[in-house]
Amino acid sequence: MLADSPDLNIGNTAFMLVCSALVMLMTPGLAFFYGGLVTKKNVLTIMIESFASLCWTTILWFSVGYSMCFGPTWHGIVGDPTYFAFLNGVRLNTIYVGNDAGIPLALHFVYQMMFAIIAPALITGAFANRVNFAAYLLFLTAWLVFVYFPFVHMVWSPDGLFLKMGVLDFAGGIVVHTTAGFGALASVIFIGRRCDSTDAPHNVPLMALGAGLLWFGWFGFNAGSEIGVDWVTVSSFVNTQLGAAFAGFTWLVLEWASVRRPNFVGLLTGAVAGLAAITPAAAYVSFGAAAVIGVSAGLVCYYAVAVRKIAGWDDALDVWGVHGVGGALGAILLGVFAARSWNPHGAAGLLLGGTRFFLSQCIAVIASAAWAFAFTYTALWLIDRVTWIRVDAETEKLVPTFLRS
Repeated sequence: MLADSPDLNIGNTAFMLVCSALVMLMTPGLAFFYGGLVTKKNVLTIMIESFASLCWTTILWFSVGYSMCFGPTWHGIVGDPTYFAFLNGVRLNTIYVGNDAGIPLALHFVYQMMFAIIAPALITGAFANRVNFAAYLLFLTAWLVFVYFPFVHMVWSPDGLFLKMGVLDFAGGIVVHTTAGFGALASVIFIGRRCDSTDAPHNVPLMALGAGLLWFGWFGFNAGSEIGVDWVTVSSFVNTQLGAAFAGFTWLVLEWASVRRPNFVGLLTGAVAGLAAITPAAAYVSFGAAAVIGVSAGLVCYYAVAVRKIAGWDDALDVWGVHGVGGALGAILLGVFAARSWNPHGAAGLLLGGTRFFLSQCIAVIASAAWAFAFTYTALWLIDRVTWIRVDAETEKLVPTFLRS
C-alpha cells in the first residue's frame, strides 16, 4: 500500500481535503444535535464526550488504528497494528494505492480518521448523563480497538473477510451505524434507566443546527467515500439528499398523523435516519431506489423507536432506532436494489437475481450487530470491575458527569 510518486491528482486531492473537513464537522454537529435533545443541565456533558473522541480517537488512529484497519491482514479480520504505526514509512509524496485517484496516503489516513472519530461518539447519545467520564474513555478505547477497527478491515480493506465475501458498504452503514447502534443498545441495557427520563428536548434550534451540520457534512461522508471525483461521486451525492429528504418527510407525516400536529424534532430525526440508511447504498443504487430507501428508513426507524419505548429501553437519543436500525436497513436494502448499471464495481441485488449478494449483506449485518452488542456489554461489565461506570443519582441529577473523576 506504500508507493512514492510525484504524480499528484490535484483535483481529487482538493476534493478529498474538503470532504475530510466536512466529515470532521459532523462530530461537532453531533454534539449540537445531541446537546439540543438532552436536558439543559446535561448539554456540556454530552458535548465533551463528542469532543473527547475528536482528540483521543485521533491519537489512537495515529498510533495503531489506521494500521489495524488498512495494514497487512491477519486472517482477513484485522490489520497488522505495527505496519502504519505512527505513519511509519509514510513520506510527503507517498501515494494511496487503494485506487487510482492519485491522492496522498496521508490524506486517506486523515479522511478515514474522521469516520473513526464519529463512530463511538454516536453511542454517547444512548447513555446521556449516566456514565463516569473516566469509564467512558476506557470504553471508547476498547470499542475502537475491538469493534470498529476490525470491522473497517473486514469490510473496507482489500484483504478483508467480508469484502472477499462480496459484501458492500459504501460509506459505513455496517461499519459505523450498525456497530454503533447495537453497541448503544447494549450500553442502554447494561447501564439502566435515567433518574429523569424526560424525552422533551430542551433546545430544538440547537438540535436543528446540529442536524443541519450533520446533513451538510454527510455529503463529504458519502460522496467522499468514492475517494475521488467521477460519475459515482455525483450519484452518491444526489442519493444522499434523496435518502435524507424522503425519510425526514415520511417521519413527519407519520408523527403528524399520530399526534395531529407537525413535529420539527421528528422531521430532523427522520432525516438523520435516512442519512444513516442511504450511507451503505449511496454509490450502488439508482435515484429511485434511494428514494425508496429513504421512505423505508422513515417508516422502519419510526416504528423501531416506538418498539424501544414499549420495551422500556432508555435509549436517551434513540441511537439504536435511528442509527442502528437505519444502518442495518440500508445495508440490507442495498442487497435488494444494487445494480451494476449504476456502478460497475458494485453488484446485482436481489431484484436482479443477486440472491448470494443479498444473503452476504444479511450475514454481515447480523454479524456486526451481534459482535457490537456482545462486546459492548462485556466491555462495560469489565470496566465496571475497574472503575464505576454509572454515576450516582445525586450526580446524575445535579452535576455534569465530566466534573466528577
